[in-house]
Amino acid sequence: MVRIRVLVVDDHRIFAESLAAALAAEPDVDVSAAGSGPAALRCLERGAAEGRRFDVLLVDADLGAAAGAVAVPAQRESGSGPPPGTATAGGPPGAAGAPGAAGAPGASGDGIALVAGVRTSHPGVRTVVLAERDEPRRAALALQAGATGWVAKDCSLSRLLAVIRGVLREETHLPPALLTGVLRELTAARKHRTDSERLVESLTPREHEVLRCMVAGLGRKDVAARLFLSPHTVRTHMQNVLGKLGVHSTLAAVALARRAGVRPADLGPGLAGDVVERSGQPA
Repeated sequence: MVRIRVLVVDDHRIFAESLAAALAAEPDVDVSAAGSGPAALRCLERGAAEGRRFDVLLVDADLGAAAGAVAVPAQRESGSGPPPGTATAGGPPGAAGAPGAAGAPGASGDGIALVAGVRTSHPGVRTVVLAERDEPRRAALALQAGATGWVAKDCSLSRLLAVIRGVLREETHLPPALLTGVLRELTAARKHRTDSERLVESLTPREHEVLRCMVAGLGRKDVAARLFLSPHTVRTHMQNVLGKLGVHSTLAAVALARRAGVRPADLGPGLAGDVVERSGQPA
């Protein structure tokens, strides 16, 4: 029998325990649980290292940013060892919740941020978002981040299992009531992206290079040093970028660039910074 490995990520212990126990009752499902983004990523890394990769991630849409995880009854295993449904997340009791490194994708922020991080670091894992409310905008953001399903937390177990098995068949699952709203949001997002792409395409190669540095968070002096230009020349390029993009601040230019899919410049250690504004002018 092919077994499905599921990781539940939720910082509400009672809900996580209940869901893990319900899923563990299925004969072909092994389930573990973590209480935060960092703990989930550690579980995924451990599973990959042990040759027991997770197949599906069930992520709370409102996942908190706490650094630890709860130890929950989590994994249904056959054979010797703890009783079925009582192992902790991917290791000894409390292992998933032990203090550990942060800074990995999804280490902070909500469940949708974790979805985006998992898509980057573990592209083979299917992610399903568990939500208390039907929110078309957030559901669209989740799909854009890489989720393949959005399910109400109060749905039936049979419905959740159908979604889990469906996403493994490359299906995308949304509640019917959300479909129209999500399509509207995705269409609007695509229009904004297309408009942004058109504006970015109007930049010269040098201006595009400067914009990538701005997206990376570099100020004028750092951009000048990186591109071997004078600060005055960089300031001129930045002003041209703002003018062509039709915005009045560096932050607005960076936001537009990100919508257009502009990637930040590759920086060496210690060069990345925050986008800085000074009286609405490029830093």
